[in-house]
Amino acid sequence: MARLTARFWIDAYLTRLRGQDIPAFIVSHGDDTAGSILVKLNRLDGQATVYQRSYNLMDDTRTWAILEQGDEAEVDASITRQQGYDPDIWVIEVEDREGRHLLDQPGLD
Repeated sequence: MARLTARFWIDAYLTRLRGQDIPAFIVSHGDDTAGSILVKLNRLDGQATVYQRSYNLMDDTRTWAILEQGDEAEVDASITRQQGYDPDIWVIEVEDREGRHLLDQPGLD
């Protein structure tokens, strides 16, 4: 099965967010082809959540799982640690007081 490149997925994701008037930007540019992706949801109240894509071998599905949530500084520290393990990782920051990230919509898994 063919996979989308990381850059293609990110461009589509940012376009979908813009269509809902949800601000988002690239914090860290990873590998265009196969870089891992982290999505940080900043609720603009000092709290944040970072999501990473997870793969379930048992039912051959991809989902977005919470890597860290809570105080924004702690979430940022978690992201920094992940970047230390994988320098090709993408980090996308979504800013939305309502907590919208759209990762649960079809086509974004």
